[in-house]
Amino acid sequence: MIVLGVESSCDETGLALYDTQHGLLSHALHSQVAMHEEYGGVVPELASRDHIRRAIPLLTQTLEQAGKTLDDIDAIAYTQGPGLAGALLVGSSVACSLGLAMDKPVLGVHHLEGHLLSPLLASEPPEFPFIALLVSGGHTQLMRVDGVGQYTLLGETLDDAAGEAFDKSAKLLGLGYPGGPAISRLAEFGDPAAYKLPRPMMHTKDFNFSFSGLKTAVLTVVKNHEEKVIANICEQDKANIARGFVDAIVEVLTAKCVSALKHTGLKRLVIAGGVGANAQLRASLNAAAAKKRFKVYYPELEFCTDNGAMIAFAGARRLMINPDAAKKDYSFNVRPRWPLDELKVI
Repeated sequence: MIVLGVESSCDETGLALYDTQHGLLSHALHSQVAMHEEYGGVVPELASRDHIRRAIPLLTQTLEQAGKTLDDIDAIAYTQGPGLAGALLVGSSVACSLGLAMDKPVLGVHHLEGHLLSPLLASEPPEFPFIALLVSGGHTQLMRVDGVGQYTLLGETLDDAAGEAFDKSAKLLGLGYPGGPAISRLAEFGDPAAYKLPRPMMHTKDFNFSFSGLKTAVLTVVKNHEEKVIANICEQDKANIARGFVDAIVEVLTAKCVSALKHTGLKRLVIAGGVGANAQLRASLNAAAAKKRFKVYYPELEFCTDNGAMIAFAGARRLMINPDAAKKDYSFNVRPRWPLDELKVI
């Protein structure tokens, strides 16, 4: 079975072909980072319009890379939610229109399920069950994953997601957008002893997170700086603040993951989502894994951010279990807010 995946939930347009027998055949991705950079964040209307421009050229590219035609596709999976409503509508309409034109069944996929399953695309995929840390710009959640469609929420952020905290703190330091990679790079040159920022909720007995206070702590440091104006703060001090922030957020994420593994008795940890590409987080988790004797799995770097491959793969895995999950019903609705625990169990 060959499944076409269509991803358009935010600011990346992704298409991919996944073959249930031969694996990932091809994928193509366009990021809108350069377009949104001058606005300091994603502009939903611009994102939707760009998805319209990119979808069909990326489809052509994906088919050519795989040496396939539209006739070779057996089903189409698309991101139904969560995400930006306008952006989701573009991908959904493209997928359902193609399905109607080709008389192929279509399947709406949960965006977060795509992220949760993306590490299974790696050369050494984890086995079920495992603990998953889903950490991105919009979500920070700890899940127990017992199989496809079998997800138990252990804890989540009570306010800003980790990726949001990265971006907002980077903006406070004048690093622009996207802020996560920039503040991570700058932190490499910082002194870890210069600023000891708070570790919110690290010692609570639950698995929830809170990062708004950490972001506020960065703001307080910047405001209290003798120069007052961020542009006049020396680069070394910016690096020190960045290091204090990154160390704090990484320590909290690592502690919660270790706590969840201990609570469940599981020995496999999967990291999914854009922040999973963070070098400091990976180093911290790898060190904890060596000390606590568990194994940690990451998606390939190209699959950390939003992409069509994870949607094609998630759709294919669901269809392998239930071939009737895809329908020739081309009316569609999107779900900008779609809790993962409302996803139907297979």
